[in-house]
Amino acid sequence: MRTLPLAGHEPFGLDIKESAFTHRVGSIVDRGLVRVCLRGMDAIIHTATLHKPHVATHARQNFIDTNITGTLNLLEEARDARIGTFLFTSTTSVFGRALTPSRGEPAAWITEDIVPRPKNIYGITKLAAENLCELFHRNYGLSCLILRTARFFPEPDDRRETRETYTDANAKVNEFLYRRADIEDVATAHLLAVRKAASIGFGRYIVSATTPFCEADGAELHKNAPTVVARYVPDYPEVYAALGWSMFPAIERVYDNTRARTELGWQPRHDFGGLIDRLRSGGDHRSALALAVGSKRYHDVVFQDGPYPV
Repeated sequence: MRTLPLAGHEPFGLDIKESAFTHRVGSIVDRGLVRVCLRGMDAIIHTATLHKPHVATHARQNFIDTNITGTLNLLEEARDARIGTFLFTSTTSVFGRALTPSRGEPAAWITEDIVPRPKNIYGITKLAAENLCELFHRNYGLSCLILRTARFFPEPDDRRETRETYTDANAKVNEFLYRRADIEDVATAHLLAVRKAASIGFGRYIVSATTPFCEADGAELHKNAPTVVARYVPDYPEVYAALGWSMFPAIERVYDNTRARTELGWQPRHDFGGLIDRLRSGGDHRSALALAVGSKRYHDVVFQDGPYPV
C-alpha cells in the first residue's frame, strides 16, 4: 500500500483494522462487501490471512473462513467483475514437513517443485487457497500468480531457545542466508508480479533473499554451517565478533528463489553479504521500508512468554 502509488497504481485497501492505508474496514469473509470493493478494479493483491501466530488463539474454522472461504469470495467476485489479475500472497510454510531433513541427511533444498506437506491448519488452508487460484486460472482464464513468501515479519522468534541464544537482529540476519526476506524486496516482487501476471498466466514463486549457497553445500550446512558461510562471505566472522554475534551451528533448509528472479525479473536488494557490508559501516540491517512499516502485531494482547503462544 505504501509502494503501489509510487509505481503509478491507485490502490484501494480493505482491512479489518483502520489505518492510513485502509479505505474500507471489513473482512473478505463478507462476500457482499468484497463485491462492492472490487468495483472498477483491475487487479487484486490478496494478502489477507490468519497466520501461524494465530494457530494457538483461533479455531480451525476461523482459518477455513478467512483463508479458504475468503479467498474463494475474492476469486469468484474477480471472475464476475472480469478482473484480469489476481496475486495471492502465500507462504513457504506450505512446505511444512518437507523443510526438515532426517538426521544425517543434507539440508533440504527447497524449490517450487518440492511437494508441500503442511503441518498445521495455517499451512493446510494456504495450500488449499493456492489450489483454488489454480482452479480459477484453469477454468476461467484468470491470471493468478502465487508468491510463497519467506519470513519478513519484525516480531521476535517464536522459539524461546532462539530468543535466549541470539539477539533478535543476530537471528534475523542469520536467516537471510536461507529463509528470510526484507519487506522492501517482498513488496517489489508483488509489484513485478502485477506487471507480469497477464503474460505468465499462472505460477508459484518462492520469495526469499538470494542465498549464497548451492545445493551441493547441503550436507555440510546441516553439520557445520559457520564454515560454509565463511567460504562465501569471508568477512562475516570479523563483523559478527565485533557485534558479539554468532552463526547458527546448522542450517536445515535453503529456499531457492531462482524461478522468481528468472520469470518475474525480480532482483532482491537485500541479502546476507549486503547486510554484512551495512553492519560493518554501522548501518541497520533493515531497509527504510521495514523501519517505516514496523510491527503491526498479530494480537491485541501481549503474551507473557514470547511474541505469541505456540
